[in-house]
Amino acid sequence: MYQALYRKWRPKTFDDVVGQAHVSETLKNQISSNRLSHAYLFVGTRGTGKTSCAKILAKAVNCQRPQNGNPCNECPNCIGIDNASILDVLELDAASNNGVDNVRALREEAVFTPVNVKKRVYIIDEVHMLSTPAFNALLKILEEPPEHLIFILATTEIHKVPATILSRCQRYMFKRILPQDIANRLLDIAHRENIELTNDAADLLARLADGSLRDALSLLDQCAAENAVDTDRVLATIGLAGGAEITGLLGAVADGNVPDALERLDRLYAGGKAIPSVLEELLNLVRDTLVMALMPKGGSGLFSGGYDEQSLSAFAGRVPEERLLTMMELLRHALMDVSKGSGGKLAAEICLIRLSGIQTVPSQPVIKNAVSPPVNKAQEAPKAPAPKPVVSAADSAPVEKLTQNPVEKIEKESAKEHPTVDDASRAKSAAQPMATAPTAELWAAVLEYVRPKIDIPPYSFLCDTANTTADLDGDTLTVKLKSAFAAKIVNILPVTEALKEASASLLGKPVAVKIIQDTGEQAGGNDKLDTLRRYSNIKFE
Repeated sequence: MYQALYRKWRPKTFDDVVGQAHVSETLKNQISSNRLSHAYLFVGTRGTGKTSCAKILAKAVNCQRPQNGNPCNECPNCIGIDNASILDVLELDAASNNGVDNVRALREEAVFTPVNVKKRVYIIDEVHMLSTPAFNALLKILEEPPEHLIFILATTEIHKVPATILSRCQRYMFKRILPQDIANRLLDIAHRENIELTNDAADLLARLADGSLRDALSLLDQCAAENAVDTDRVLATIGLAGGAEITGLLGAVADGNVPDALERLDRLYAGGKAIPSVLEELLNLVRDTLVMALMPKGGSGLFSGGYDEQSLSAFAGRVPEERLLTMMELLRHALMDVSKGSGGKLAAEICLIRLSGIQTVPSQPVIKNAVSPPVNKAQEAPKAPAPKPVVSAADSAPVEKLTQNPVEKIEKESAKEHPTVDDASRAKSAAQPMATAPTAELWAAVLEYVRPKIDIPPYSFLCDTANTTADLDGDTLTVKLKSAFAAKIVNILPVTEALKEASASLLGKPVAVKIIQDTGEQAGGNDKLDTLRRYSNIKFE
């Protein structure tokens, strides 16, 4: 029967353990000098060798012919422990044996001397899953164990293990295995299994494994249905987009080319690529680009390794650091939305649209007069065509991608009704506040002003015309939102201060800002309250 690669090539000695030399050397020295502890705690992420080292340690302390701290793997004791025929070495899963009764049974059995070996060894995997009573039952035997007993505890979440347990164990931290070490091990195993694994494919599998050799071997096993395993084979099997596709997607986003970005996403989706994988790859590329921008000379060791430094340098020169950071935040939120099951492709499309529009946000707000003062028709000079603004070719590209600026729209409409005479009169009108503008036009100008000053979630709620309205009553601007959640998100100090600043700049006077939930009640509702107030026996609190 076929055996999975991660089981077939599990380390048999400490020398076979990859990337944990600080642990294996210490344990070998303890075995060679016969200075063994009664309790060990192995801590680390998945696939880093905790259980493998526990089994090697159990064999080494009971081996009849140990070799420099390693088990010989040939004596009856080693063979019996490997095939689980020696019951004095027992491996328990705390996830399914986490009750106090299970630990009590273990404690009652532990006092008996071993039958076939020198040491009775209990390996408890995922020990953090034990209940509090079970930990308390384990505590006493850990404190005063029989001479023939050794406990080896393994966990991925050390913060869930009580301090009373931690203080009675020798603790060993298993690090994430470096990608280069994983790639070398994969190439060695592939050679022994007669699998044609390319160096690029091994590097890609090592990066995907995220420090877990077991994950890397499982991925290799999945891709090795055909003997030849190259980068294209890995991408096709696992459902990844690949560096070239993701680089092209980021290029479209950086250029603000929304149609191209959406077409690329749709092509990847139709080709069977997983949306979370596409977003995660794009996030890694943006992250590597930001590292390149911040550390152009010393950051190569921090790259994910999926993209060449020439492409990263090109993107770092094109995209500002602030925008890269904003891109990372948007991609992170999109990944969270996808993980919650809220429309994967739709969430990715919305994310790409927002990413493409970030470059059009001005770095400094530009406030213009939206409405010119009325001109006396008796004194009105003959109409003259307004001079056309001169726009350079470099500036025209991003302008074409935007909807018309609301402030400029008001200015153009006002110019039709009140044409200016010359540049001097136009400059004079620009100095006047837009006090005569309707509330809708004023609100559009306020939104344009605060756009670079507030975060995207509050701004998106403020721009939602179907659910958000604004009324100017004297010196008070009241913003009404139908959703209580939206009102809570918007009603924060940075947003209200930005709205106050925008309104004061546009109106030329201080303005108070109120953000409330629009409950949809009719105006006549207050009349009913006034009627009730006439009765002295009714009190309002």
